Amino acid sequence: MELDPVVLSRIQFAFVISFHIIFPAFTIGLAAWLATIEGARLFTGNALYRRVFDFWLKVFAVSFGMGVVTGIVMAFQIGTNWSVLAAKTGSIQGPLLGYEAFTAFMLEATFFGVMLLGRERVSPRFYFFACCMVSLGTMFSSFWILANNSWMQVPLGHEIIDGRIVPADWMQIVLGPVQMVRWPHMLLAAFLTSAMCVAATGAWYLLRKVHRDEGRVMLHWGLALVALLIPVQLFFGHLTGLYVLKHQPAKFAAIEARWKNEQPASEVLIAWPDEANERNLFAITVPRLGSMIASGNWTSAEVGLESFVKEDRPPVVIPFFAFRIMVGMGLVMLAVSWFGNFLRWRGRLETTRWYLWCTYLSFPTGFIAVLTGWYTAEVGRQPWVVYGLLRTSDAVTPSLSTGDVAFSLAGYVLVYAVVFSFGLHYIYCLLRDGPGPEAKPVSGATGRRPLAFAGHPDTATGRGGRQAP
Repeated sequence: MELDPVVLSRIQFAFVISFHIIFPAFTIGLAAWLATIEGARLFTGNALYRRVFDFWLKVFAVSFGMGVVTGIVMAFQIGTNWSVLAAKTGSIQGPLLGYEAFTAFMLEATFFGVMLLGRERVSPRFYFFACCMVSLGTMFSSFWILANNSWMQVPLGHEIIDGRIVPADWMQIVLGPVQMVRWPHMLLAAFLTSAMCVAATGAWYLLRKVHRDEGRVMLHWGLALVALLIPVQLFFGHLTGLYVLKHQPAKFAAIEARWKNEQPASEVLIAWPDEANERNLFAITVPRLGSMIASGNWTSAEVGLESFVKEDRPPVVIPFFAFRIMVGMGLVMLAVSWFGNFLRWRGRLETTRWYLWCTYLSFPTGFIAVLTGWYTAEVGRQPWVVYGLLRTSDAVTPSLSTGDVAFSLAGYVLVYAVVFSFGLHYIYCLLRDGPGPEAKPVSGATGRRPLAFAGHPDTATGRGGRQAP
């Protein structure tokens, strides 16, 4: 593969978005968890919920900040590497990203400060309202981003004037049928990612025999949420597959590694796709199951990659394996959550150590599922950046040279390696140290005097609860 500006720009975009997407996928669900746990504290007055909330608020603040930083970089890349895309589709993509700022960022920026510094300055009900508004803001953000991406996947409600793609029907663009399937799918993925992290953290504390009360809340609540949501997510995943089959048949054939038209179609469970020779090596298949999954009957004809000219075919290896890894992570979450709730019903959840280890080790399943699902969608869309309208090779900035992109990519890798190493290490330290003692009011702390927190004996401590020097 020749490393020309197009390939390097795609690698750079994939690198940056891979780092970015893990933070919104975590903070969207975590914001909802914080609002829920604060609502429980307000309703019950249980101080345990306050300690759990304060702990996860610190993790949320760091993760939210890292997500914002990477999101800004994403926007810069559109102008530097993909100027033709911006010029041709700016009339649609610009407003969608602007709406995200006007709605999501407005809510988050306004009420996040209340969450961090305002507990002692506002009423408990207003503080809970602020938590809900931050959670709503993160969901709005995901809505506009998915509206933009869904339009790129299946363009609707547009017309082409003088070579530019301009909006003709905003309702189709924003609330089209594809968006109404993909956005809940992404939202549920974020909730599941956060819930698995919360449950895994609770299992970790119980294994270490520390923070047992807080660990029980995290473990029980996290597993219950995953058990409830994972069947709904599997249903929306099926709906997402149906839209791909209808609107992007080449992507569907690549996901299935189906090279030839088949009737009835077999389902390839696992194989090694050989793109050069258009065949599958070491394939394990189930006859007729492919027809049933795709069309709902056992004898339907399914389209293979041979029906598309080679320049319109997506790569096969990445969508094929990424999709199976995503489904595998969903099945792991299903097994862990349902078996955990079975143990809870039997009264053995907190004493079955091998299961606690399984729960703890399953914390990355949500992140892996989100990343592989995104790779399936984006790589499977190739060679189009706007499906059927604008090819990726035609969307890159014409003046870019290989050296330009190689230099910027190396810079991104270096900066991200430093910044995210420190950020992730700090999050690990927060998780390792766990919830602190019951919070007490800090005299004199306001939005204008945030450093008042630093001098308080309950907050100016190092690890282990010792007074900071």
